[in-house]
Order: sequence, then structure tokens, then C-alpha cells
Amino acid sequence: MITKTQIDEFIDKIPPAPKALKETVNLLNKGELIRAAKVAQQDLALSAYLKDLINKPIFGFRNEVNDISQIFGILGVSKSQQAVYNYMIALLSPNKWTLFSLNKSSFYNLQAELSIKWQKILKHLDINDKEIESAITLLPASIIVSEALFAQKADDVNLLRSVHDIDLNTILKRLCEMDLFDICQRVAQKWEMDERIIQITQAASGVKASQDEEINKLGKWMHLLLFLTLSQPSFIEAGLNDFIDFQIDYVGDIYEEFATIMEIS
Repeated sequence: MITKTQIDEFIDKIPPAPKALKETVNLLNKGELIRAAKVAQQDLALSAYLKDLINKPIFGFRNEVNDISQIFGILGVSKSQQAVYNYMIALLSPNKWTLFSLNKSSFYNLQAELSIKWQKILKHLDINDKEIESAITLLPASIIVSEALFAQKADDVNLLRSVHDIDLNTILKRLCEMDLFDICQRVAQKWEMDERIIQITQAASGVKASQDEEINKLGKWMHLLLFLTLSQPSFIEAGLNDFIDFQIDYVGDIYEEFATIMEIS
């Protein structure tokens, strides 16, 4: 059994926060893009991450974007804040993954896929809320924490997977009495995120519906997004699709709308 103390000790490492990174986050929270960009430039690793992120094919820019001020200007306050959260998570990404067949590049791709599609969903729903936009960063963070926890119990995990046809989220629950979405909650509390964000990510599990209609609606969209993303061939190969038990009855009322927005044939 992995104790909650062990989980908290690992989550306490999120995020490593150099002075420039802390100041960038604080300025973005205040909506000061120009000053945030100037500070972000001082952190060479953060600058490199932002350049790599914005120039991924999924963003669709024909010409390479290298200026941090321009990157923050393109992204705007909410998306810049989300990008910095993603960077903070990436700092914790292991050099070598044990359970999941991932590396830094494929993990960055996962972050980008979730972020951009979540933004598309929120635009469709006419929601402009930087806290809700940043909620999607909790899922990759929880995957990193889960990887670290599974790595400690690799033999147990492999035995359970070979003997029983159960998803990784159920295994995680058996090993530490917390599932992926409970870990999302702990990370959100660590980052002092709004209580709504915790409720949305819990609702995204598909089995912890909220009594609040709006929160539950966002939870359904996030559940579908997570399932769609982790069902891509590259993430199936990485072993991530085994994390989510798709709850079709839970999301049935918005599935066609989701499929249209995501252009699923």
C-alpha cells in the first residue's frame, strides 16, 4: 500500500519554482503580459519550452515564433498561464518513464493536445475563465504522479494487469486509495486553485457526478476529451488509454455535440 503521506511528499515537489518562474506566474495572474514576458525571458528553460510548445504543428503557425513577448501576445493571458502551468508540470516529468512508454517529447504532445482541444471546447461553450482553462493541466500532472507511484510498485501493477482485466485507475485506487482524479484534486489544492476546478476534475471521472449542473456539464466534456485523446494510437501504445473506463451513459447527452466540435466522423 502506498500511503497518502508518500503521495503528498511527491506532490509537494510540484512545482520547482525558481524566482523568475514565480514572478511570471504572479504577473500573469495580474494580467500583465508584457512584464510577464520580460521576466519569462530570464528563465532559459522556460523560454525554450514556450518556443517548442508554440511551434508544434497543432498550433498551425507557418513561420517559427521565437519571441516570448510575441508568444504571450498570441496566447493571451489565460493560455499563457496554462502554458506556464504545463511547464511547471514538465519539470517534474521523469527522464525515463517506467510504466508508460513516454518521453519528454510525447509528454509535451499530450499536454498540447489536451490544452488546445480544451480551449476549443471552452470557446464553443462561450466560457472565458482562466481558472477553468488551467484545469486541464491537472490531468498530465496526475499522470506524472501516477507514473511515480506505479514505479514504486511495478511488480504489483504488472501482476494485477496480467491477472485481472481492470483499468489502471482501479489499480491506482487499490494501491493508494486514490484514483487519477483524486490526485488531480491534491495537485489543485497544492496550487491553491478554485474549488470549482476540483469539482470539475472529479466530475470528469465519469463516476463522481456533481450536483451542480454547470460543473457536471464541464466534467462531461473533460471526460470525453480525456478519452478521445488517450485513445489516439500513440497514447494507446504508451499505455495511457488503459487509465480511463469510458462512461458512455454519463456523456450520452453531449456526445454528438462533442463529436461535431472535434470533427469526429
